[in-house]
Amino acid sequence: QVKELGAAVYNCSCLARDLGKIFEAYWALGVPGAAIPAPWPDNFSTSPPALCPAGRTEDLAALLGVIDGAEEFVDVAVMSYLPGTEFSRPERFWPPIDERLRRAVVERGVRLRLLAGCWRHSRPDMFPFLRSLAALAGNRTGNRTGSRTGNRPPGNPQPGYRVDVRLFLVPVSAAQSRIPFARVNHNKYMVTDKAAYVGTSNWSGDYFERTAGSALVVAQPGGGRGGGGGAGTFRQQLQDVFERDWSSGYSVDIGDTQSWASRCGSR
Repeated sequence: QVKELGAAVYNCSCLARDLGKIFEAYWALGVPGAAIPAPWPDNFSTSPPALCPAGRTEDLAALLGVIDGAEEFVDVAVMSYLPGTEFSRPERFWPPIDERLRRAVVERGVRLRLLAGCWRHSRPDMFPFLRSLAALAGNRTGNRTGSRTGNRPPGNPQPGYRVDVRLFLVPVSAAQSRIPFARVNHNKYMVTDKAAYVGTSNWSGDYFERTAGSALVVAQPGGGRGGGGGAGTFRQQLQDVFERDWSSGYSVDIGDTQSWASRCGSR
């Protein structure tokens, strides 16, 4: 009753062993009085920062690195997107991901598409932030020249910013509505022209600072315009999933309030 996305890796014992170490470490930390083990595995990114040893990439750093490496596009699918904390008190503004996405759009001309989950438990304060991100579309400041991105020749004026934000609504029948915490697009992934990222954390502060999570990053360049190849790669498969959901009948524009307002939490 929940729409998910994961990754299965075959014939790669090194990754299997490393992720197994993370599981064993988390399991050991569930014992009263447990301490962080040493050594700690270092092939997967993980969170929170307190559980990251030297040599392991923090989950947030891995995510931001994928955004920074994009030259043509960033496509994001995530259940919850909030530049703040959800569970900490007092609540805090938490801009790392939102700021990095805006930088990619404004400074490098990267196209951004964000597909957020929409269900009865959606936080009302998520939607103003999504609208703010979508408001960048078509705007520009000044007449700056092109950057390293392949979206326009160097020296040409910068076109309008390319940002689209949509919501994914899983259909809910009367019977299904009685199932608690179900009928939602629950995945958390990102795909760019350079890499694929699949994680376990919603994109808000508490998930990266106070909860345990892991992510897999697969760098596979060649997915941009004129890049040719890439068919069958993990990055391309993830791109195909995103395109399917983005263009489906369950995806609605953030600006089409009448289509989603009554189904996405309380306004």
